[in-house]
Amino acid sequence: MTGAVDPPEAAPVHDAASVVLLRDGPAGVEVWLLTRVRQMSFAAGMSVFPGGRVDPADADLALTGADVSALAARFRCAEPTARALLGAAVRETFEETGVLLTVPSADLAAARADVESGRVAFGDLLRDHGLAADASGVQPWARWVTPVGEPRRYDTRFFVAALPAGVEAADVSTESSSAGWLPVGEALEQAQRGERMLLPPTLKTITTLLPFGSVAQVLAASADRVLDAVQPRLQVGDDGAVSVLMPDGEFIAMPARPADSALPTAP
Repeated sequence: MTGAVDPPEAAPVHDAASVVLLRDGPAGVEVWLLTRVRQMSFAAGMSVFPGGRVDPADADLALTGADVSALAARFRCAEPTARALLGAAVRETFEETGVLLTVPSADLAAARADVESGRVAFGDLLRDHGLAADASGVQPWARWVTPVGEPRRYDTRFFVAALPAGVEAADVSTESSSAGWLPVGEALEQAQRGERMLLPPTLKTITTLLPFGSVAQVLAASADRVLDAVQPRLQVGDDGAVSVLMPDGEFIAMPARPADSALPTAP
């Protein structure tokens, strides 16, 4: 028997952006996954996409290639929020992978750690080098809201993005213990074997990528994606096991923490 978790006061919900960074590999579409360090207050030990909470300064970034009005309509949010989400998506990708999605393209990897630590503002970095965040490089894909009952809650908009030609993602974030490329099918198989922990939004998002044979096909499909917010409900079993109830009635068990081990990724 299970019961829903509905505390008297729900934690506030913060806007966040997550980027599903993709490349074409020998076995098909590959995704970049980071495994969060176990000291993190949110998603500790989980494999996740690059991303994080929106910073107020993200709305002020110079943007190019963005139809902010259209994005706001699709995500059902205000235009300043849509603009901030695009900025956060580009900034978080740079902070957590070193991949810079700008026009013109540039190699500012030497400044990445300073941006991640807050010593250098991302907006200042772009202005100093005459760059604009390339909003056309991130396409909307999904929207998930953290269930009531979690101490930290986010309204996370997921974007898909292609690794730019001639650019390499790097395992550089201080918030991850490991990171690397993985074919989407293998990522799901590792999760099924209990070798990799995936939260429901990550699990479901990767699953949606299985039908596509190339990154170009994924990006083209973005225009037809339904971006309604998905908000599961927490369920606690008699044995204390936690799962989430999806809006369609599906139950998804929350992953148990595995023993520390190196997870195989694509080179």
